[in-house]
Amino acid sequence: MTDKTDNVLFLCTGNSARSILAESILNKEGGGRCKAYSAGSQPKGEVNPHALKELETLGYSSTGISSKSWDVFAETGSPEIDFIFTICDSAAGEAYPVWIGHPMTAHWGVEDPAAVVGTEVEIRRAFAQAARFLKNRITAFLNLPVASIDRLALEQHVRQIGSLEGASVKSPKAE
Repeated sequence: MTDKTDNVLFLCTGNSARSILAESILNKEGGGRCKAYSAGSQPKGEVNPHALKELETLGYSSTGISSKSWDVFAETGSPEIDFIFTICDSAAGEAYPVWIGHPMTAHWGVEDPAAVVGTEVEIRRAFAQAARFLKNRITAFLNLPVASIDRLALEQHVRQIGSLEGASVKSPKAE
């Protein structure tokens, strides 16, 4: 067993909902094994209030979470990222910055709950569903024997996680 903490970056174009949910969920569920971050190519600059409410409802912390550009993680002095998971289809198709190190990437697309138009109940249901789909992916990731399988097998596993229940229907660029 290794004592290494894996740094995980969740990417979504706006970095206001799905990637925020994933960051908070992994930081708690990872139990110190992982440090999660989130960012976006075109960050909204604020976290969606429904995402904050969902985190509160589920007992996850939103302390220190913010909507920020993915450029922050390509700068000198930023944490070296081990895994990058795109959460939205549009971010998966964009040209990424050059990342420090050689992070493993996979697409874990989930439909955008912030795009749901409807009653407050329908919107809250969409956020709850997105959080559930993301938690299922994160749980599957945390159950991988990261320290004992080779890089190619690990890469196949993290990519397969993206096809779990709730996978968005659009195909990202070839990774």
